[in-house]
Amino acid sequence: MVEIKYVPSICPYCGTGCGINFVVKDGKIVGVEPWKRHPVNEGKVCPKGNFGYQFINHPDRLTTPLIKEDGEFREATWDEALDLVANKLKEVSDEDPNKVGFYACARSPNENIYITQKLARAACGTQNVDHCARICHGPTVAGLANAFGSGASTNGYDSIEEADYIFCIGSNNMEAHPLFGRKIIRAIKNGAKLVVADPRYTPTAKLAHTYLQFKTGTDVALMNGMMKIIIENDLQDDEFIANRTKGFDELKETVMKYDLEKVAEITEADPALIEEIALDYAKAENAAIVYSLGITEHSHGADNVMSTANMAMLTGNLGKIGAGVNPLRGQNNVQGACDMGALPSDYVGYQKVVDEEATKKFSEAYQMDLPTTPGLTLVEMMNAAHAGDLKVLYIHGEDPVLSDADIKHTKESLANLEMLVVQELFMTDTAACADVVLPAAGWGEQYGTFTSGERRVQWLRKAQEPPKGAMLDWKIMEEIAVRMGRPRELFHYESAAEIWEEIRELAPLYYGITHERLLTPEGAHWPCLDPEDPCEPLMHVDKFAHPDGLGIFHALEHLGPVEVPDEEYPLLLTTTRVLFHYHAAMTRRCETLDNEVKTGFIEINTEDAKELGILNEEVVKASSRRGEIEITARVTDDIKKGIVNIPMHFSECAANMLTNSDSFDPKCKMVELKACAIKVEKL
Repeated sequence: MVEIKYVPSICPYCGTGCGINFVVKDGKIVGVEPWKRHPVNEGKVCPKGNFGYQFINHPDRLTTPLIKEDGEFREATWDEALDLVANKLKEVSDEDPNKVGFYACARSPNENIYITQKLARAACGTQNVDHCARICHGPTVAGLANAFGSGASTNGYDSIEEADYIFCIGSNNMEAHPLFGRKIIRAIKNGAKLVVADPRYTPTAKLAHTYLQFKTGTDVALMNGMMKIIIENDLQDDEFIANRTKGFDELKETVMKYDLEKVAEITEADPALIEEIALDYAKAENAAIVYSLGITEHSHGADNVMSTANMAMLTGNLGKIGAGVNPLRGQNNVQGACDMGALPSDYVGYQKVVDEEATKKFSEAYQMDLPTTPGLTLVEMMNAAHAGDLKVLYIHGEDPVLSDADIKHTKESLANLEMLVVQELFMTDTAACADVVLPAAGWGEQYGTFTSGERRVQWLRKAQEPPKGAMLDWKIMEEIAVRMGRPRELFHYESAAEIWEEIRELAPLYYGITHERLLTPEGAHWPCLDPEDPCEPLMHVDKFAHPDGLGIFHALEHLGPVEVPDEEYPLLLTTTRVLFHYHAAMTRRCETLDNEVKTGFIEINTEDAKELGILNEEVVKASSRRGEIEITARVTDDIKKGIVNIPMHFSECAANMLTNSDSFDPKCKMVELKACAIKVEKL
C-alpha cells in the first residue's frame, strides 16, 4: 500500500519565510503543496517555492566523504575524513587560533549555524567565523544597529499592507521576494502609493505609481537631497526628532549642502521626480521604506542603510504599523545566521565579543578562553589566505567561488590554504577546490529552525531520511570536536530541539521562544525575552534599542563607487537575481526551474548596444580589470544607459569574474558587488 503524507516546513530560498507542505510518498519527498494556514504566504508560493524541492533527491547528492590526493578526489571513510580534519584543525589552532577560519551556512537551520560558530570558538578558540550576510546584508546589521541599536527589520512583513506610501529602493521584490511583493500588491489595492528607485525598470518598478531611474551607487546623494527638500518645506516630525533621536543638527548641516540640481547631476535622475517623491514621502501618514541588496552591496553600503534610517527618523515613520525600514533579507536564514553568532564580532544574540562580560560568559559556557578581539570577516579571511596568513578554512554550505567578488582572487586564496574543508550537499564550485569534502543532510532531512527577514523564528520538520552516507551537520561537527580532544558532553545533543534550548539559555533575545511556541504555524518573532511575551513583530514603539533609548542620525556624504567607468572600461556593471534561481547549487538542480532560465545574460541599454554594434541574443565578451566572460546580450530599454546587469547564478558566465574585491566598506567589510567598471565587445 502506498503511503502519502504531508509534512509542514519552511521554504529554503529567500528570507520571506513562506510555509509549504512536503508531499511524502513511501518515505521520499515527491512534491510540495502550499501551507494554507501559514500566516506569511497564506497558501501561495512562487516558482521556487513550488518547484525548488527537486534538488533534494537529485543524483548529484554527495554521499561519501572525499579526500583530494595529487589533485584528484578519492572516496574515504567517515573515520578517515573526520580524523584528517580534526587533526589539522587541532594542529593549527594549537599553534595560533587566528590561522583557522569558519564560514557558516545561511541556508542551514539555526541549530547547525550555532554549532558551526561553537566549533570555531569552543574547539579552536578562534573568533574567525562569518557567513554570507557579510556580502549581502552586512551593511543592514551594521547600519541599522548604528541607527536604532538593532540591525534588523523594524516591522513585520504584514505591516506593509497598511502603508500609505512605499519607497522601494534597490529591491526587485517581485523576482527576489515574490510573496513579499504580493503584500505590496495588496497594499496598492488598499490605497498605498508605490515608488520604486532603481537603475533598472524591473518587474517591481512596473507595478509602481512612480519610477525613478537613477545611477548605481548614488543612494546617499539621492536620500540626502530628499531630506533637504523635506526640511526646507518644514515637513520633518519635530516632536519625534526632539523626543526620540539625537544627532539631528549634524544631519541637517550635511543634507542642506545637497541642492536638487547637484543631486540630479550626481544621480542622473529627474529633479522634478526627486522633489515629488520627497514631498509625498514626508506627507504620508504611514510611509514605509523597503530595500534589499541594491543598496547594501556597495563599498558604502552601511551609509546607504543609515540613510534609510535617517529618512524614517526625520519623518517619524518608526514604531508604527505601515511604516519603518524594511530590509528584505537575501537567503532563507541569513537573518538567523547573524542571530546565531556566525559573526566575528558577536556571539549568539548579538552579545559583543569586545564586551568582557559577554566573552567571560561564553568562555565559561564553552570551556575555552576566548579573546575579546573580534576575528576576521570572510572578506578578511579570504585576503589572509591569499597572503598566507590563514592556513585552514572550514566552509559549511557556502559557495564563495560563485558568490564572492573577483572569482580569480577567491580561487587563488583557497589554493593557498594548507587545508580547505567543505561540508556540502553537492560538488559545488567551492567544493571542487577542497582538500576534504564532507557530505551533509539537507533541507527536508532534518529538524531545526529558520529565522526570516521579519525576525520570525519557525520550526522545520524532517520529511525523509538523508541519503545513506550523509550526516547531520551538527553531528559532523560534534565528531570533529571530540576528535580534537574536546569533551563530548560539550558538543553532544540528542536533537535539534536540545540545541535550541542551549541557544535560549545563552541568548536573552530568544529566551521566550520555547519549543512549544515554535510548533505553532506562526512561530515567534524576536526579541522575545519571556515565555509570556507576545513577541510582537513591531520594534521601537516607545524607544530604540540603544541603551539611552534614542535613535541616532548619521551625517553622511555621498561617496559613490570606488571604481568608475573610464575610456578603457566605459560601462558600470551591477548584478542581480532572477525569479527562477537563488544560489545555483540548489535551483540549477531543479529541472523545472532550470528549464526557465538555463544560463546567464548581460542586459545592455538599446543605445549602448547600437553604439557597440551588438545585437539582441548575440554572444559578447564582457571584461573588467579582473577577468572576462563570454555571455549572451539582452538588449533592452529597461536598464539605464551606461549601466549593464548580469545575474549572479551562473558559473559558466559568472558575474563575479568581473566584480571588485579590492574596495570594501570600512564599517562592515562589504565588498562592492553592485558597481564596477567593465567593457562589452563583439566577438
